[in-house]
Amino acid sequence: MRPALRLLALALSLWLAAAAGAAQAASAFADWGAVVVAGDWHAHDGGPSEGFDNARRDVSAALARAGFQPQNIRQFSVRPERYKDTRPEKTELQGVFQALSDLSAKTQGGCLFYISSHGAPQGAVFDQGLLLPSALASMLDQSCGKRPTVVVISACFSGVFVPTLARPNRMVLTAARPDRTSFGCGQDNKYPYFDDCFLSSIGGAHDFQALALATRECVRTREIAEKMSPPSEPQLWVGAQLAPVLPLYAFDGAGRTN
Repeated sequence: MRPALRLLALALSLWLAAAAGAAQAASAFADWGAVVVAGDWHAHDGGPSEGFDNARRDVSAALARAGFQPQNIRQFSVRPERYKDTRPEKTELQGVFQALSDLSAKTQGGCLFYISSHGAPQGAVFDQGLLLPSALASMLDQSCGKRPTVVVISACFSGVFVPTLARPNRMVLTAARPDRTSFGCGQDNKYPYFDDCFLSSIGGAHDFQALALATRECVRTREIAEKMSPPSEPQLWVGAQLAPVLPLYAFDGAGRTN
């Protein structure tokens, strides 16, 4: 190759690399941290289920497609040794808190916490215990502080988290009212209904608030189709400080038509 052509090729490759880097950095979530947790591995009848870990794995992948950097997403499972492909960490309170703290130290943007599990009127099943709203609020207060924060609780009775987690800088989305169950935790379900709706809706949503509304409508429609009653009625809280800026945090590819 002639020297002039070699220089031109080198310049072109450097420009393409710089353009790719700039496009990646332009993601609204490039500097966010995310923790995604599977809190249990049992179906509602006590038998084994992959539903919560399927949700953990695929929500993490969906967040990466939406613009989160893979190195800033930490996954947790009650049985991490089973999942060599995604290498989740063990679902333990101290480990999750440490991950939130570590991610907040290495990123300057916002925080996301997502858990898929069973639930009780007091909180969400977390390994062999419960993740209480007060414990999660304390972890988020200490790690994420006043950063934009999105919290998603996919569990029965998960509306119990809303009053304790509500902050001006937070969005909280739950799979059910505090006095209602959610559905789809059987041994044959790939995901709980709520997680399935979250995953099927994210590709067509512009931002987290639009995703929350689409997820709620999806859950409502599916519960009617499956004749599930009483309806779970997913809950949504958006703080006054976060509400006007949420649309600015657009998912990668938002507005696409395919």
